[in-house]
Amino acid sequence: MPLCSRSDWTSIPPSTTRWRQMTMFQGQNLTWAKCPTYLKYCLGSKVFAPIKADINGNITKIKAVYDSDPVKYETLQQILLIEKSIYGSEWPKVGATLALMWLKRGLRFIQILLQSLADGERDEDNPNLIRINITKAYDQALKRYHGWIVQKVFKAALFAAPCRSAFLKALTKDQEVAEEDCLAKIRQFLINFTATVDAIYEMYSIMNAELDYLV
Repeated sequence: MPLCSRSDWTSIPPSTTRWRQMTMFQGQNLTWAKCPTYLKYCLGSKVFAPIKADINGNITKIKAVYDSDPVKYETLQQILLIEKSIYGSEWPKVGATLALMWLKRGLRFIQILLQSLADGERDEDNPNLIRINITKAYDQALKRYHGWIVQKVFKAALFAAPCRSAFLKALTKDQEVAEEDCLAKIRQFLINFTATVDAIYEMYSIMNAELDYLV
């Protein structure tokens, strides 16, 4: 389903409480992790290939833990708590805990990129380019965790970024959708998506599971 299609694409269901939204993993609440499937149109450009691969890989790792015992690992919080007891001093730099830590950063990158576009932020000299939006997302979500080499690779890949019109068209999967309608869909999508990402970040802060190292 393309992000800006005319059908009902808002895949993340609203939660009754923020804590439930933060911790639930099974059933319909697992749809937050399916967002990159819908956003494959967003990450289609070569500039996003490493981020897309990282997101998909981390989702696979988290889902493997959940699938091993859906009752035991019913919530994200339970996954972190159980892995903390299993791995001891190795935690949180291990298992699904580490995968979720990097996944939330990739999802934050997507959130900031889409929010920047929805807010109408543009390069005044090159209004049809989205390098300024991508750079903002990278600087705020990922740059601090990347060493010099990785930062240089990203900077070089940035020149392959799609133009604004092509990017928005990709989100519609080439359907005829007016730009403002597409941006309206993005804003609606971001309501639940942003809240979910924020909740995961909050959980890591509460559990003191955040790590700050370079790759």
